[in-house]
Amino acid sequence: MIKRLTKHGNSMALVIERGVLDLLKINDDTPLEISTDGNVLIVSPVRDEDRAAKFRNALAQVNRKYGRALKRLAE
Repeated sequence: MIKRLTKHGNSMALVIERGVLDLLKINDDTPLEISTDGNVLIVSPVRDEDRAAKFRNALAQVNRKYGRALKRLAE
């Protein structure tokens, strides 16, 4: 999907269609996190922080246990 920004006062806005909002379970009360890697703009709904913390902990455990093997596989 290709979109263009629209003027909104002194700012620019990105209009997201209802179907996408429904799919992601986003409404006008959903907090959104905006980040970038320097090339890409990433907009994502803020989800349950406890679940995110558990995921980060699990990922850290996997990296500790299998990090060297995963790095060799990536090379």
